[in-house]
Amino acid sequence: MSAKLRNSGQVCISPNRVYVQANVHDAFVQRVKALVEAIPVDQGLQDRFVVGPLINRASIEKVARLVDDSRERGAKVMLGGHPHAKGGLFYAPTILLDVADDMPIASTEVFGPIVPVYRFSTEAEVIARSNDSEYGLVAYAFTRELGRSFRLSRNLEAGMVILSSGSAGTASVPFGGVKQSGYGREGSHHGIGEYVHVKYTLMSGLA
Repeated sequence: MSAKLRNSGQVCISPNRVYVQANVHDAFVQRVKALVEAIPVDQGLQDRFVVGPLINRASIEKVARLVDDSRERGAKVMLGGHPHAKGGLFYAPTILLDVADDMPIASTEVFGPIVPVYRFSTEAEVIARSNDSEYGLVAYAFTRELGRSFRLSRNLEAGMVILSSGSAGTASVPFGGVKQSGYGREGSHHGIGEYVHVKYTLMSGLA
C-alpha cells in the first residue's frame, strides 16, 4: 500500500489499477482494508506514514467525480468513498471493488488515495488487460514464481516493471516510460545520455 498511498497517491508511479487473481481476491481485499484502515489521515508533518491532503480543491473534486462515477457504473465502495471528516483537502482512503476496464477511472491518472480493484483469472488475461492502455510508465507485480517474473518483465508494456516490491528504484536506475508515458530516461548512465549530443565525424584523404 505504500506504493499506492505514498503522498496520498499523488505520485506519477502510483499504481492506478490493482488486478487481483480471482482465487485470492476476497482474502486480499480484506487484508488491504485492514491495512488502509490502520493508516492515519493527517497532515504530512508527522514522523510516521500518513495519508495527507490533496494538493488543491480541483484535485479533490476530480477524485470525488471518479469515485462517484465508478459507483454509478456498478463499482462497490468497500471503504471510504467520500471526503474525509477532517474537511479541507482530505479525501478518505477508498477501496473500490468490481471495477471494470471500461470505466473512466481505469484510464485516468487518479492522483488520489483510491484503490480500484479488478478481478482476473489467468496470467495471459491480466497481461493483455494491463497493456490495453495508452500509458506505460510502471507496472508492479507480485509473484513467487521466477519463471512468471521473467514473463511479466518481458511482456508488460511499461518502462519499469517492479516485481514483488512497492519501490520503483533510486537515482542509479533508468526512470521513464513507454507509449504516452514519455520518451527517454532519467537516472543512471542512460539518463546522462539524454544530455549528450552524439557526434559522428568522418575524416578522409588526410596526408
